[in-house]
Amino acid sequence: MRPLMFDPGQMSARLDLEMRDDAGDGQGGIVPGFAPVTSLWARIEPVLVTEDERADAEVFTVTHRIWIRFRQDVQAGMRFRKGSRIFTVRACFDPDEARRYLVCRCTEDGR
Repeated sequence: MRPLMFDPGQMSARLDLEMRDDAGDGQGGIVPGFAPVTSLWARIEPVLVTEDERADAEVFTVTHRIWIRFRQDVQAGMRFRKGSRIFTVRACFDPDEARRYLVCRCTEDGR
């Protein structure tokens, strides 16, 4: 496989990586939550926009490719945060298997 030619200077978005951290509600249930793991630089590439209607409201979902430096601890279910924007990680892969970069397929929901 050819090495990937990618300019790391394109990683200009500062994101917070968060992992799932559920808490008990005191009655046997859980309260879903997320805890910060680290802050990192990334490149965000919008890929696709889909529209849907939920409860008489139009909702759109944007699919992104988010490029970061390689990390082994990123997995589906984690998320990136940029201010009020949340990118949910659906899948991750090493584009050239050289352990230099990690590409995360993410979705962002909005109204």
